[in-house]
Amino acid sequence: MEQSIKRIDASFSVAGQIDPADLTVLAAQGFRTVICNRPDHEGGPQQPDHTAIEQAAHAVGLSFVYLPVLTTGATPEQASQLRQLLNELPKPVLAYCRTGNRSSKLYEAATQPARELKQYDVVVVGGGSAGISVTASLLKRNASLRIAVIEPNSEHYYQPAWTLVGGGAYDVKDTVRPTAQVMPKAAVWIKASLSAFAPQRKVVLLCDGTELGYQQLIVCPGLQLAWENIEGLEETLGKNGVTSNYRHDLAPYTWELVRNLRGGKALFTQPGMPIKCAGAPQKAMYLSCDYWRKQGVLDSIAVEFNLAGAVLFGVPTFVPPLMKYVQAYNAQLAFQSNLVKVDGPNKKAWFEVTDAAGQVTRVEKSFDLLHVVPPQQAPDVIRRSELADKAGWFETDPATLQHPRYPEIFALGDVCNTTNAKTAAAARKQVVVVADNLLALRSNAPLPKRYDGYGSCPLTVEKGKVILAEFGYGGKLLPTFPLDPTVARKSAWLLKATLLPWFYWHGMLKGREWFTDCKPD
Repeated sequence: MEQSIKRIDASFSVAGQIDPADLTVLAAQGFRTVICNRPDHEGGPQQPDHTAIEQAAHAVGLSFVYLPVLTTGATPEQASQLRQLLNELPKPVLAYCRTGNRSSKLYEAATQPARELKQYDVVVVGGGSAGISVTASLLKRNASLRIAVIEPNSEHYYQPAWTLVGGGAYDVKDTVRPTAQVMPKAAVWIKASLSAFAPQRKVVLLCDGTELGYQQLIVCPGLQLAWENIEGLEETLGKNGVTSNYRHDLAPYTWELVRNLRGGKALFTQPGMPIKCAGAPQKAMYLSCDYWRKQGVLDSIAVEFNLAGAVLFGVPTFVPPLMKYVQAYNAQLAFQSNLVKVDGPNKKAWFEVTDAAGQVTRVEKSFDLLHVVPPQQAPDVIRRSELADKAGWFETDPATLQHPRYPEIFALGDVCNTTNAKTAAAARKQVVVVADNLLALRSNAPLPKRYDGYGSCPLTVEKGKVILAEFGYGGKLLPTFPLDPTVARKSAWLLKATLLPWFYWHGMLKGREWFTDCKPD
C-alpha cells in the first residue's frame, strides 16, 4: 500500500487515494469501515471509481460509505452526516480523499460539540429587496411571528437606480443604507452566510456551524454575478475604460467614462438570459447615447450593443419603439455575440459569435469604453442543494411560489426558476403572494394567492423619458395605468427617478403594499 495512514484517534484514521488492492491490507490492519470522501472522476480516468473500492471492501468483510466532499470543503450538513455514521458504523474507520486533508477536516467538524438548535416560526434567507419586504409584510399581518432573516451584508442597496447613476441622473450615495436601518425591528437579524439546507429536518445551516430550525422557510438570496466567467474581466473592472452598472462602486465610473468620451468605440454587452433586469444593459447604452447626442459628439462615437441572444427585448411589443431609439442613436446591434474575454490595458474584447448555422467563431473588437453586464447564476448554496432545478435555480411553483416537494418552503425574487422578469417590481408583487400563502398554510387553509408573472422594466431611452414595460408570464402586457405602454413618457421618468426610489425605502421595505394585486388567468 503506497498511501501512508494518519491516525486521528483510536477509532478514526485518514489517508490519500487508495486502490482496490489496498483493501486486503487495510482489513489485516484491523480497519472495519472505509469511507470515501473523494468525488468520483475528480482526478481523471486514473482515479479508481468508488464502486470498485466498495466491491473490494465488501470482498474482505469491510463496511463502505461514499460521502464525497468537494475541494471547497465540507458543508455542515456533511459533518452532520458523518456524525451520525460514526454512531452506526463498525470501528475503527479509515476515511480517504486525494490527500487525506478533507477527510481530516470533515472528522474535526463532525466531532465538535453540537450547537444548540435555534428555532423560529419563519426563517428568511436573504435580506435584500425581497427578504426585507416579505418580512415586513408578514409582521404587518402577524406581529407575533418569530422571524429570523439571514443576511451577511451590512449595507442594503437600491439597485434599480444604478442605471441612473451611470447616466449622471442620480447620486450613488442615495442608493445605499445600513442593513440595520431597513431590517424590521421585530425580526432577528442573523448576520451570517448560509452554508446548506437540510429540508428533511426543517433546518438551515450557517457557515459557522449554527443550525436554525423553522416551521416555514422563505428563500430569497438573489442571484450571483459571475464576473469570473469572463476571462481577464475582474482585474480590469473600474479602470482601462471597463465598467458596469451592475456594481455600486462601478456605476459612478460609468458616468465618468461617458462624460469624458469625445470619440472612439463604445461597446455595451448583454449575456445570456436570465439576468437581473433584462433591460438594464440597453438602458446604459441609451442614456450614454443621449448624453453624447446632447454634447454634439455622438457622430464621433461608434456605438455597438453585443447581445448573447437573438432579440433586442424579450417582449415583442416593445421592440419597435426601442428600435426607433437604436436607429436614432445610430447604434449597431450584434446579436448572438457573447463577451468571453477582456484585455483592459490593450483595450481589446473577444466575443463568441454564433452564426445562423450554429457555428461559433471568436471575434476580437477594440474599444474606448466597454460597459459589461456579467453572466448571472443562482448562488452556489442554491445550485448545490436538492432544492434547485437542473439549471441551478430554486425550483418554484410559478403560481403559489412554493417549492414543489417541500410545501413549507417558499421563494421569491431573482433566485426563482419562474419565467418572470427578475426585477424589484416582480418581488413587490411576489411578496404579497408569499405572505398570504404562507400564513394560510400555517392555518391549514387553502392558499389564496396566485402570482401572474408580473415584472416591470422602466426602459430609460433618454434622460427625461421612459418606456414603462410591464408584463407577466408569456409576455402578456400588464400595464398599471390606462396608457399606451409603448410610448416614451416624461411621467414614466418621474416614476422611475423620483417616486419609485421614495416608495422603495418608505413603502415596500415597510410592508406597504400598493399596486400589488395579481391578475392570473
